[in-house]
Amino acid sequence: MIKWLKKKKYTEVISCVEGILVPLKEINDPVFSNGALGRGVAIKPKSSKIVSPVDGIVQVIFPTNHAVGMVTSDGLEFLIHIGINTVKLKGEGFKRVVSERQKVRKGDVLIEVDFNLLDKEGYSTDTMVILTTDEMAAEFIETCPYGTFVDGKEQSVFKCCMK
Repeated sequence: MIKWLKKKKYTEVISCVEGILVPLKEINDPVFSNGALGRGVAIKPKSSKIVSPVDGIVQVIFPTNHAVGMVTSDGLEFLIHIGINTVKLKGEGFKRVVSERQKVRKGDVLIEVDFNLLDKEGYSTDTMVILTTDEMAAEFIETCPYGTFVDGKEQSVFKCCMK
């Protein structure tokens, strides 16, 4: 079939935590705000449970549990990054719930976070969901207006697909 006639299969990406949706460009870290890691969204969290934004496989969980890398069955890769500079906490305040190479479904809990501790220690709690698949290989479409409360359940914050 001719490529342009083929209907694209989009992956709906949900928020990884309950909270208020904000654009990456407003995050106080140039690695995220400049899009160096990829396209995506940030959430100002209102809950302590970080959930899977997609159906997929957990590829990597950083030893400090502040970030999780995932991949979907169609090859889309994602990074969930909890807070800014929280790697400096060396895992304090983060509890891993899943294992690497584990299959997960949208909404499954990945990490539990003590955001009160992060606040107390002076760290930003902004949590990012980033599509790390190269821009040349994947299409990205925002689906939810910024400033919206997102529930970390079925509400799509963006959708994407392989080109």
